[in-house]
This record gives sequence, structure tokens and C-alpha cells, in this order.
Amino acid sequence: MSDDHGHDHGHDHPETHPGARPDEEMSWAARRLRAIESLLEEAGVCTTQDVTSQVEANEARSPKDGARVVAKAWSDPGFRERLLQDPMQAIPAEFGIELPDNMPKLEVVENTDDVRHIVVCTLCSCYPRGLLGRPPDWYKSLNYRSRAVSEPRDVMSEFGLDVPYEVEIRVQDSTADLRYLVLPQRPSGTEGWTEDELAQLVTRDSMIGVQDARSPGSI
Repeated sequence: MSDDHGHDHGHDHPETHPGARPDEEMSWAARRLRAIESLLEEAGVCTTQDVTSQVEANEARSPKDGARVVAKAWSDPGFRERLLQDPMQAIPAEFGIELPDNMPKLEVVENTDDVRHIVVCTLCSCYPRGLLGRPPDWYKSLNYRSRAVSEPRDVMSEFGLDVPYEVEIRVQDSTADLRYLVLPQRPSGTEGWTEDELAQLVTRDSMIGVQDARSPGSI
């Protein structure tokens, strides 16, 4: 039996990315990903450069983008209302941040004195990467995904956030069609701060809901 399985692809399959390890040293998932990428390239769906460009674009995303959005919402009541009503329109219009065309619907939920939000994806790791970059490993873990639903107050406490029992906690479950971003409460003592200064108080974890924004004295 010949190695070409009766047909000729017209080219060999070199390393897909510079520095990639030989097949025998790659994990099963990595080999599967490489095979899918090769098939897509052969079918003319995309090129290796397309894949590389998309990976680089995703890697360039970071929580700093989300922090800018939160700081603007703290400073500008009009933007805050637009953000809560339609973030998919408000964010690109205000910041020029190009949310991916294939990004699912985004909903912004606001923490108040009476209600706190915590975001989880119970099925996998759905996450607003366009604003926060890669999800942290703990967000993807089965432990977090199960306990954030069953005992959210305890989970938040383990992150250092003790929510009073009279405050309602709402668990927001991200899906393939819907992502969530928490709008944390603005820390007291920040009157007169610029948006750049306020953005330094906004952390990734505060936009997931497991922590508050930083206090003014922490930076």
C-alpha cells in the first residue's frame, strides 16, 4: 500500500509554524489541530498565514482593553447607559476596538450595592476574549465551573472577596452565543481621577466578578 493513499496533495506537509515540534513530540490535540489546519489550507478555506495572523491578533488582546471600557463607563454616565444597553455598538463606536466579526453577543452586567455578578462557562471556557484576552486557567477548570454555580459566595471569598449575605449574587453562564463582562463598582476616593488613572484600578478578575476593582491606595 502506497504512502500517498492513491492521490497526490501536490506538496509535502512541512512544519506548519516555525519552531513547531516534530509530530512524535506533539500532543494528540496538537497533531489533530495541525491536521485540520492542513486540510483547511488544501481546501482553500484559509492559509497558514491567515491562521498565524488570527492567533497573533488574539494574543494581542488583553484585559487593558476591557479596563478602558470600564473606566469610561465610570467617568461618563452617557457612555455607561449605552454600554449597558448595547455594548456591541457602544464599544467600537467609542474606542474603535474592532470586536471580532464572529464574536457572540456581549452583555455587560453592573455590580451595585445590592447585586453582584460572577461569570462562568459551565460547559467549557466561553469568554469575552475580544476585551479580556485569554481566559485564565482557573476559569477553564472543572472545579471553578461547577463551584461558581453551586457555591458562588464561597468561590468569591477564596479570591478575597467577601460578599455580605444580604447582597444578591447572580451567576452569569456564558455560552457559545452570549458572553458577559462585569462592570465593577467604582472605588471610592477616585473623584477627579482621569480615565487612564481609573483604568489602572480595573483588573481582569474584577471584570469576571470574582474580585472588586483595586482600591486607590493599591497602585
